[in-house]
Parts: sequence; C-alpha cells; structure tokens
Amino acid sequence: MSKALQPYQKELFGHPVGLYYLFFTELWERFSYYGMRAILVLYLVAQTGGDNPGLGWTNDSAIALYGWYTMFVYVATIPGGLLADRILGERKSVMLGGLLLCIGHSVLAIEDMTAFYTGLGFIVLGVGCLKGNISSMVGGLYSKLSNDKRDMGFYIFYMGINIGAATASIIVGYVGEEIGWHYGFGLAGIGMAIGQLFYWRGQKYLAHVGNLVKVQSTSSSDSNLISKIFEKSNSMIGFFLTLGLALTIYLYWESWSYALLVAGLAFAVGIAIVIYNDGSKIEKDRILVTYIAFLIVIVFWGAFEQAGGLMNLYAKQKTDLVLTENFIVPASWFQSLNAIFIIIFASVIGSFWVWWKNKGKEYSGIFKMAIGVIIMGWGFFFMSAASNEVQYDSAGEIVEKSAMYWLVLAYLFHTIGELCTSPTALSFITKLSPARWSAFMMGAYFAVTGLGNKVAGLIGENASEVGEFWTFTGIAIFCTIFGLLFLLIVKPLKRLIHGAEE
Repeated sequence: MSKALQPYQKELFGHPVGLYYLFFTELWERFSYYGMRAILVLYLVAQTGGDNPGLGWTNDSAIALYGWYTMFVYVATIPGGLLADRILGERKSVMLGGLLLCIGHSVLAIEDMTAFYTGLGFIVLGVGCLKGNISSMVGGLYSKLSNDKRDMGFYIFYMGINIGAATASIIVGYVGEEIGWHYGFGLAGIGMAIGQLFYWRGQKYLAHVGNLVKVQSTSSSDSNLISKIFEKSNSMIGFFLTLGLALTIYLYWESWSYALLVAGLAFAVGIAIVIYNDGSKIEKDRILVTYIAFLIVIVFWGAFEQAGGLMNLYAKQKTDLVLTENFIVPASWFQSLNAIFIIIFASVIGSFWVWWKNKGKEYSGIFKMAIGVIIMGWGFFFMSAASNEVQYDSAGEIVEKSAMYWLVLAYLFHTIGELCTSPTALSFITKLSPARWSAFMMGAYFAVTGLGNKVAGLIGENASEVGEFWTFTGIAIFCTIFGLLFLLIVKPLKRLIHGAEE
C-alpha cells in the first residue's frame, strides 16, 4: 500500500499545488500595487480644486516622486532577501511583507499628507519583504533537473501577476479617477488583504520551500556582510570607487539626494563582490553572468517603466480619449493594456521559444532577454509617431491630440519584449544562484529593477526639456543598439554558466 502524499507533494495540472497559492497571492499583491501605480502620478498632478482634488504638482515633480518611489520599492528587496536568507526564511518574510502592505495601502486611503508618505513607506517595506522572496519560492517548488517545467511554472506565476495588474488598472483606475483617489487607494488595500488570506491558507502546501537554510561553514555567508567588504581588495576597490562617484556627484552637481543614493549603492556593490568571492569557480562564473545580465534588466525597465510615469501623463494630457459622444476613456485604463496583452500572448510567446529551441536555434536566457530589449525599444517608435500628431497654437496650448491607437501599439510591443525578458530573467536567476544566496540574488534582481525604475524617472523628468519626440526616439534607438551588442556576446557568456540552462 503506497504511502499517502503530504499536502506539499500534491500536484494539480502537472505542477505543485503550492504554485497556485503563490499564483493567487501574487495576483492580489500585484492588484494592490498596480492599482495604486495606475493612479499615483495622475493623483499627484490633478488640480487641488474640483470634485476629485489631487495635489496639483507639476509633471516633472510627479514623475520625480514616482521614480524615487518605484526605485525604493524594488531596492528594498535586497534587505528583504538578506532578512530571508539569514533570519526568517523566505516563507515567513513573505508573510511579514503582506502584513506591511496591508497596513501601507490602508494608510494611503486616509486623506492626509503625512498618511500619504507613511503609506508609501510601508508599501516600500512590504514589497521589499515579499516580492523577491515569493518569486524565489516559485523556483524552489521544482527540482534542479526540471528546468523546462520550472520555466512553465514561472509563466503560470507571471500570468497571476498580470491578471492582477489588468483588473487593477481598470477597476482601481476607474474608482480613483471617477469616484475619488483615496477610494482607489483603499480598494487596492482590500486586494492586498485578500492576497494575504490566500497565502495564509496555502501554508501546508508550501511547508517544504522558503525555509531558513542553515549553512555550516566559515564563509562570508556566516559573517557580517558589511565587514566582509573590507577583508578583500576587490570588494574594497568596488566599494570605494562607488563611494568616490557619490562624492563627485555631490561636489560637481551639488545633488545630495543622488549622492546619498550612490553612496548606498557602494554597499550594494561591495556586498555583491563579497558574495562573488564566496563562490566556487563555477559559482563565481555563474554569479558574474548574473551580474552582467543585471545590465539588461536596468536598461529594459528604465525604458519600460515610462508606462507609469511619462506615458501615463501623455495618455491623460495629449491623447484624444473620446471613444463615443458619451464616454471618455479613463487615462489609467491604458495601464491595463500591458497586462491584458500578456494574458493573451504569454502562451504564444512561450510556445514560440519552445518551437525555436526544437529547431536547434539559440535559446539561452541572455539571448531571449536581449531580443526582448530590442522589441520593447521598437514600441517607442509608435510614441514618436504619436508625439508628431500633437498640434499646438501660438500660445503653446494643445489644439489637436494624438490618436489612442499609438499607445495601444506601443504597449503591444512593450509586452512582447517583456514576455521575452522578464519571466526569462526570473527563471535565469534561480538557475544560476547558489542555494545559500537564492533570496539575496532574487532581491538583487528586483533591486536593479528598481534602479531601472529610477532611470525611467530621470528620463521622464527631462522629457519636458528634450521634447517627447526625441525622448521616445532616443529610447528606441538606444535599446536597439544595446540589445544588438548583447547578442554579440551570447556565446562567451553561455560558456560561463557551465550548463546551468541544460
């Protein structure tokens, strides 16, 4: 008589049952995040008077805050990863992150500036604990010998992200724009509470993943990572060079905020080198490739995340949103296009890459990510065309706006690029990361995503000076050249991963 399976050993449709609990947890967490993201910049620039008053900020100021906020949301995954690796484990860290997010979104529903900034702070901490760790747990559901199955698991997980994002942009976006901004923020909080309930109910199916790994060694993983920076020359050199860059920014550009940011990054650079030093020869090579892949991540999200800032404002202010005589499309609804396209095309793109691999073509993660950057970049050519349609009078007032279909086409290309890049990168990190540093490496991935978000904010801030046509065109050209350069070095990078993708 066969022994009964434990709950965490059970499968549904060929995948662990725990995957589906993580799926629904992430769906509702992303509902809360993308719902708030869809209306944040619009709330900041909305006039202070009227039936649904906002804060009346300028476009540049709103995009600047958006850039800082989205950067900190993802950079916080580094301490969140360290918390999981060294103290709580991934599973408990996700639970803590969900609780912090429930608090943050609830506080945002209060109409008060102190509550506004406090709520954003709690969301930063909550995403820091949850985002990287829950993604790492998905990878932990599968054995190291199940790479193809793991890739499909990440595609399923990614569908949850985008179902949440699509519904949030439509529902929360409508409530925020048409009923009240703070009602929208409150609705996002309800979504997070539902996600937390799913995660709590699914614990018996996740009992074998995300637990704290005890490492019995004298390596850097047992020591204070900050002090380890100063024990080897390469980590010290990386730390002090980055610190010198921070000092240069302060003295030359007199920007204390960016100087502090780069000074903080000096510790991240030092710790990254410490972790590299901790590995065996093969682990070092794989970690090096991971760090190189992070450059793709920064460039991709630096361009892609114009969606929540510059492109969101463009939809509101310079796009003809009149659909019929009696209906004007809420600008925030365009934020749902990316997620809707992902739901439609995720399996198509996934099937294409399987067919491509079976044809004996290049299939490595770096190759797919580079192709994704190029395709995403081409989407900005549609925004260049849109900006050429906008007409102004002699006083600089808009007399003719651009058509909505330009935004639709741009988001379509952005989505295809994302499907080639983002789920591939998530799976790539779990394949190359040493088990003892899995949560940190996933946190580092989301942290560089945050740096990409900050780059997006910087580009958006300067769009008013450079002009939208040249901003969009410049992004498209740069992404194309950058992607092509990475395609040239795919083969040497593949040698350094020592068959981790096979």
